[in-house]
Amino acid sequence: MNHAYPPEQIDGVYRAISERRDVRHFVPGPLQEGQLERFIAAAHNGPSVGFMQPWRFIRISSMDLRRAIHRLVDEERELTAQALNQRSEEFMRLKVEGILQCAEVLVVGLIDKREDFVFGRRTMPEMDLASASCAIQNFWLAARAEGIGVGWVSLFDPQRLRQLCGMPEGSQPIAVLCVGQVEEFYKAPMLELEGWDKRRPIEQIIYENSWGKTVE
Repeated sequence: MNHAYPPEQIDGVYRAISERRDVRHFVPGPLQEGQLERFIAAAHNGPSVGFMQPWRFIRISSMDLRRAIHRLVDEERELTAQALNQRSEEFMRLKVEGILQCAEVLVVGLIDKREDFVFGRRTMPEMDLASASCAIQNFWLAARAEGIGVGWVSLFDPQRLRQLCGMPEGSQPIAVLCVGQVEEFYKAPMLELEGWDKRRPIEQIIYENSWGKTVE
């Protein structure tokens, strides 16, 4: 029994995966009506361990709050540069966010009282983060398919961002998403284009039967 999509639809899925980029450069202009809602719906269709659906999305419509988040990120950017030692100057030349330029800013957080969810998490409680990451990937791919850029910003103090966004005790912010129009998508990941690092060859990331044993 063949459950595969038609070839052109399969190509579209792989194209979105291949051309998805972590975007930092945005151009002015709002999203089209309904786009943000579709992206969030795509995220909410993501898989989650024990069907716990640990993700929550906070749309930042206040410009004052957006600026406060930007200041928080900029502070962490400076601290990260210090921690990078010999690569600090190289890091400071990178553009790491587009919070003040993009059309929409979302804060993605994990719910509180996550200890109540044991199914699939008894030995690996971090699976709530893995589940939320899958949701963000769905958001990212849906946006790319519609020609909208998304950047995942993780440079922030979680406790301070949680307080800024009025999140309950025990919840955890994991991402600031910048969403908006782009002039073009990077031909390759931005950090690769900037010479920060490069993608590993497939043969270096797949083993057979035991760690480090390459596939023959």
